Amino acid sequence: MRNRPRDHVKAYADPRRLAPVVVIGDPGALARACRTTGAPLTVQVIESVDRAAYEPGVIDVVAACDLPDELPVGAVDARAGAAAFACVRLGVELALGGEVRALTTAPVNKEALRLAGVPYPGHTEMLADLSDTSDYAMMMADDELRVVLVTVHQSLRTALDAITTERELDVIRLTHRTLRRGGITAPRIAVAALNPHAGENGLFGREDLDVIEPAVRAAVAEGIGASGPWPADTVFMRARNGEFDAVVAQYHDQGLIPVKYLGLEHGVNITVGLPFVRTSVDHGTAFDIAGLGTADHAALLTALRHADALASPPVDRPRANSRTT
Repeated sequence: MRNRPRDHVKAYADPRRLAPVVVIGDPGALARACRTTGAPLTVQVIESVDRAAYEPGVIDVVAACDLPDELPVGAVDARAGAAAFACVRLGVELALGGEVRALTTAPVNKEALRLAGVPYPGHTEMLADLSDTSDYAMMMADDELRVVLVTVHQSLRTALDAITTERELDVIRLTHRTLRRGGITAPRIAVAALNPHAGENGLFGREDLDVIEPAVRAAVAEGIGASGPWPADTVFMRARNGEFDAVVAQYHDQGLIPVKYLGLEHGVNITVGLPFVRTSVDHGTAFDIAGLGTADHAALLTALRHADALASPPVDRPRANSRTT
């Protein structure tokens, strides 16, 4: 992807990367990134994924764009936004066609997408539309905590109206299926309350009683191990301590602050509900250090590891608080 080619080459060269990887992107940008970082890699353009050799020291690249060498680094540009969208679109096509087991994406600059006329606020909505998926959600995860969001990229005011019993139940179901796919036989899902102290039985608002609690009861009736709504100020700590396998959070910052506090280098963004596995890093494009070759690629390695695990046949995997690396 055009956004962070230096992360790509550093992760590709890292011996901790075990999964076979084909890069979708701009071969020229990747070659320049190899020179900048000093990565001992050669860029090899392939026509299709089945032509990948996966040889040591070689990056197999399916070209999705061809950007000019003079494109400014670390600056918002419509051409880069269009290239990023082209890469994602091709990745979705390959995933839907069964040519790749999973899709791992780099961060994308939302302003560049907008300048390019791409009508999506972020990856999640883009991937859902391109794969014709209507039932989806964002999961943020690391080795200690998994969080799934009921609402994502919208204002807090509009998010409140978007939290419905139906949507709540859909997200609980998606969380259950994703954890099962990842090898957890009987997932324990905690649902975070919207209001302080879970509303104090209606004293601080009735949303938890009238909207969220009915969804939890319906999920339990379907055999899902869901509970709540639990006060949000303690439920993430309880999950991290091993009481729950995942937390369903009601809005963007409620769920992402706990995960990101544990470290951006370990966080992974997983889109649940898609017809293929998709993971991404839990950070932005970092234009302030673009072109320097100093970016930490640990998050990309983590995203690749999670993609490989989720796309593999299910086994009984460790729970979130096992602190495996």
